[in-house]
Amino acid sequence: MPFTPPRAPLPRPMMPRPVLPRPVMARPRPPGLWRSVPPAIFPPLLGALGLALAWQAALPLGLAPAVPGLMAGMAIAAWGFAMLAYGSKLLRRPAVLAEELRILPGRAGIAAAVVGIYAAAHLLSPFAPALARVVLATGMAAQLVLWAVAIPVMTRVPGQGRVTPVWQLTFVGPIVAAQAAAGLGWTALAQGLWWPMAATAGLVWLLSLRQALAERVPAPLRPLLMIHLAPVAMLGHVAAALGWPRVALGLAFVAAAVLGLAVLRGRWLTEAGFSPLWGAFTFPLAATAGLWSAVAGFAPGWALPALILLVMASLVVLWILFRIWRAWAAGGLAAKTNAAVA
Repeated sequence: MPFTPPRAPLPRPMMPRPVLPRPVMARPRPPGLWRSVPPAIFPPLLGALGLALAWQAALPLGLAPAVPGLMAGMAIAAWGFAMLAYGSKLLRRPAVLAEELRILPGRAGIAAAVVGIYAAAHLLSPFAPALARVVLATGMAAQLVLWAVAIPVMTRVPGQGRVTPVWQLTFVGPIVAAQAAAGLGWTALAQGLWWPMAATAGLVWLLSLRQALAERVPAPLRPLLMIHLAPVAMLGHVAAALGWPRVALGLAFVAAAVLGLAVLRGRWLTEAGFSPLWGAFTFPLAATAGLWSAVAGFAPGWALPALILLVMASLVVLWILFRIWRAWAAGGLAAKTNAAVA
């Protein structure tokens, strides 16, 4: 009988080893104070500065001067603190400016910060006109830097060249400089700024209207639509300061119509719930109250609506400012708005 060698055992199939996901390490935050100051702190702060200006404009309506003075002091102090905090971030790494301008919340915040310099200059003009002139000149220099950095970013980054209400802050913000210039007696500068800013605001309104008719505005971005009211109010306020009462009165009626539409569509505007973008409500409300107070100087029928709106704007602006700055103090605002880290 032939010999049959035993069969070698078949090799056991190798089972693939499970590939475990590698843990994602959180990016370490560099040590140091104010490395992630979010630009989102500036829109409600601009609203507070505008509110102080509105209270100053309402002084001829019989208000006690102590309240506008106190509000101006508090707003300027908060503005100085915010500028110091964000300035330290820029000094650590200047490239964060371009990074902030790549996203909509960052661009809105940086533009509001620059416009806030003009508002602070106007608030300072009754108390320290020499300092106010320096602050105004600094703001106009900062505006040129903003345009020099923002325009290339908006043209190169996909999707950032679309027309948004933030364009009003970015490109029409110098209308607030015109208000400060008029308060300092620089009438020629105020007039020279009024006309191009009016043309730019009109162009942005037309482009935005055409875009809104073709596309649906997402709910989280709807609060930004209120920014379109700010140029109306500021153009009217500067017109009143330049002695153009008919222009100011006409723009006061336009602002009333826009504000009435916003009230009727309030539920639609706020459908997404509270967010840092609610800072966009603050300055337009304050600027409209300031316009109506200025118009009341030559059209007394606007006095009562101006005072009512001033009180309501004060409640809204301070509430939004408190909520956004509380989120900053708690440490969650930077991450929520995707702020750059220095």
